[in-house]
Amino acid sequence: MLKKIKTYEAVGLKIAHDMTKIIPGEYKGARFTRGHVVTVADIDELLSMGKEHIYVMEGSEEPGVHEEQAARRLAEAIAGDNTTFGQPREGRINIKAVIPGLLKVDRQLLDEINSIEGISAATLHSNTPVKVDGLLAGVKAIPLYIEEEKLKRVEALAQAKGKAVRVKPYIIKKVGIVVTGNEVYNGLIQDKFVGIMRPKLEALGAGILSDTIVPDDEDLIGQAVAGMKSKGAELIVTCGGLSVDPDDVTLEGVRRSGATIISYGSPIMPGAMSMMAVLGGTPILGAPAGGLFHTTSIDVLLPRLIAGEIVTRQEIASYGYGGLCLNCTICQYPVCPYCR
Repeated sequence: MLKKIKTYEAVGLKIAHDMTKIIPGEYKGARFTRGHVVTVADIDELLSMGKEHIYVMEGSEEPGVHEEQAARRLAEAIAGDNTTFGQPREGRINIKAVIPGLLKVDRQLLDEINSIEGISAATLHSNTPVKVDGLLAGVKAIPLYIEEEKLKRVEALAQAKGKAVRVKPYIIKKVGIVVTGNEVYNGLIQDKFVGIMRPKLEALGAGILSDTIVPDDEDLIGQAVAGMKSKGAELIVTCGGLSVDPDDVTLEGVRRSGATIISYGSPIMPGAMSMMAVLGGTPILGAPAGGLFHTTSIDVLLPRLIAGEIVTRQEIASYGYGGLCLNCTICQYPVCPYCR
């Protein structure tokens, strides 16, 4: 049974839950863990933590499901494919990735779970690229003891609707790059796009299968795009020629390859002059010129494409909410509000 007593009366008794100590700017963690037997030497430390009363356990009967057991059951109900979780700490369990990939969160299901009083499940934004051992979510029960019925409701939701959190693996490995522009083709300026794209792709487990530079000619652009598909490119990325200037003909060139244009332009800034298309099931991403200098729509869409998703026009439209970059001196994307 749970019992609240004065701290100086707790010597010889077991603490009922992890007790957190906080030193602002220096430390936050469990100073005393559940089951710790209080000693005389602990009293001053507990009082310094502001604990004039503490919960201890008497007997074996418990008034519900303890926060640690509850956290385990919540993690089991919420954590899906390619995730793992450890032991509870201060009543909370963290869910982490076991592979590099794309975090997928069922927002509607998560909201249903969090609408159950006493349940707390916090995640990163869906479509966040994550690394091995990357933090995805944290779960805990709010009270020290929670009713069995509430946990069963969470478990029933998981049984009926699936897991709220999972990691989708990156599956595309071979990327073809088509750089357009007379100034690059004729050697008036040096191409920098391939060098910029290489580390972006490698971070997602992909590589450049082939790259080529073509002039501002619709037919030659179309032939280059179709050629990349013939070579086995699973994703094709173009750079250049997407502005409203009369010499910019990449959009028409991609169309002449036989591709279907999904979206030209996006409500993402920088990166508004971007393009999404598909050629026989192969996605084509048209990069804006800003991709040479900033985090743009390319950084937002690329992880989804590498995970095998075809991004729809409606999804691109939804990025307008939060799609304005703050142009921070040091870019922290995706740990920022941009397209989140």
